[in-house]
Amino acid sequence: MIINILAAAGGEAAPQNKFGFVEALNQGGIIAYSIFAILVIMSVGSFYILITKWLEQQKILNQYKAIRANFWRAPNLKEGAAKLDKNSAWRQIVDDGLAAEDQHGKMTDSLEAHDWLHGSLARSEAAVNSKLAGGLPFLATVGATAPFVGLLGTVIGIYRALIAIGLAGSASIDKVAGPVGEALIMTAIGLLVAVPAVLAYNWLQARNKRIAELLSGFSTDILANINSKGAVKPAIQAAPAAKAAPKAPAKPATTTAGVPPKK
Repeated sequence: MIINILAAAGGEAAPQNKFGFVEALNQGGIIAYSIFAILVIMSVGSFYILITKWLEQQKILNQYKAIRANFWRAPNLKEGAAKLDKNSAWRQIVDDGLAAEDQHGKMTDSLEAHDWLHGSLARSEAAVNSKLAGGLPFLATVGATAPFVGLLGTVIGIYRALIAIGLAGSASIDKVAGPVGEALIMTAIGLLVAVPAVLAYNWLQARNKRIAELLSGFSTDILANINSKGAVKPAIQAAPAAKAAPKAPAKPATTTAGVPPKK
């Protein structure tokens, strides 16, 4: 008898949890799933933009090292451009400057020619900066709207909880736990999506400003070099000289017989 009772007790199924995350979404229906899907898309898009833009920025910063090391050591801009990567932002500025130099001979006024060169380099700079800024508005939009999208799910969850209370006539935990849990979950997800997007936006913007400063300085150097016919170049730091090997101590002079000379 006792063995049968214990076997029956062990065979009973464990109580199921009706208040988990999936259960809360199931209770929320199509609205809860739609809000959750929107937040997931926002989060995936934010991390995709963060990774791709970081790689793009890092590539440009690494290419800048070639500018300092090789470009200005070339005798002219054309030979210097050949040392740069074909699809680099720095190569684009040099090529646009050389193209503007070839066209400025058609200008009848020297001031117009200078403005033409300056404007061409400024347009090239703006094109690079615009490409770097691509995708950042999405991060700003996610950071500004994701909390409110989560708040929409919160409002709907609270509304459903109030309806359940009204239908039941009492605020029992089994009636309100699901909708309230759904509301809290949506608020948390909205914040988890918004905070990384805001941090990524500010960080990428700071790096873009640094790259824009480097592009502006490089563009100014290119303009000065073209207008001076190659006479003006930025100061190039000389490579550190190799250390000379220590000299061996001098041996005392000797005569042909191997005897030191007399003083």
